[in-house]
Amino acid sequence: MGILDDAKETAGAAAEKVSRSVEDTVDRVSDKIDEVKADAEVKRAEAEADSVKKRNEVKEELRDN
Repeated sequence: MGILDDAKETAGAAAEKVSRSVEDTVDRVSDKIDEVKADAEVKRAEAEADSVKKRNEVKEELRDN
């Protein structure tokens, strides 16, 4: 029975290692998705700020003329 017990322990350890590896991969993918979303929000905010600045510049030019 010793060999069978050793095989069960080895299989259990391998399963835990695979499980941890999958969890790490899921975490990395989730982190990357969060990073991409944050970058997109920053770009959107910068574009909106540029748009408001340009619009204000045009309004100022129209007031001066």
